[in-house]
Amino acid sequence: MKEFEDKFSELQADMISICMEYVEDRADKVYVYASREEGIISSKFFYLVNNKYVKPHNLNDALEAGDKKFDVSPKKGFMVLRIISEDIEKIEELCREYNRDIPTEMKLIYDVKSRNFKADYKYELVYTHDDVKTADHVAEEWFEELKNDL
Repeated sequence: MKEFEDKFSELQADMISICMEYVEDRADKVYVYASREEGIISSKFFYLVNNKYVKPHNLNDALEAGDKKFDVSPKKGFMVLRIISEDIEKIEELCREYNRDIPTEMKLIYDVKSRNFKADYKYELVYTHDDVKTADHVAEEWFEELKNDL
């Protein structure tokens, strides 16, 4: 029987893996925002490519002359989001099964070159108690924060 940590890590690795597949393993860093709050599941993902932070549908904006274009079709993007959402649901089930707190928010960062993985978790409500904010706002703020730090 696998331990909780192993299964939890496996599900996070799956989220990173599907994002790497989307970007054809051609990103410097992968960022996944995964949220599960008050029954709402939300996710976003984006990349650092050629020293530019880009959302999936804008990947081709980060290419340099002669680079092969990315397939950024909506169908492909939705497939990634569906898989991330399924992984979030599996994490929720796993936490229940092992009687652990369920994270309301996960910010996953994978550095492709160093193979370094970092994750930040929150367990308190992040946006559902706010009249205006949604998970999309929070993910967007994280993206902008990273871009501004560059």
